[in-house]
Amino acid sequence: MMAKKLARRLSAWRLDKANGWVAGVCAGLAAAWRLDPALVRVAFVVAALFAPTLVIAVYLIAWVVLDG
Repeated sequence: MMAKKLARRLSAWRLDKANGWVAGVCAGLAAAWRLDPALVRVAFVVAALFAPTLVIAVYLIAWVVLDG
């Protein structure tokens, strides 16, 4: 039961290249979370001010893992 819920949630996580700026990671996450893509982009930039290496690594991993 839990595995089905998790699989359904993760299946909503996709790249959104139509609305994305670089790779569509922020736009895809915003669509999955039903948020404005600008909000997610601002959150990534603010997080990058404090931990740039971590944010870049997370973005690159999401770019590879999320399928378009």
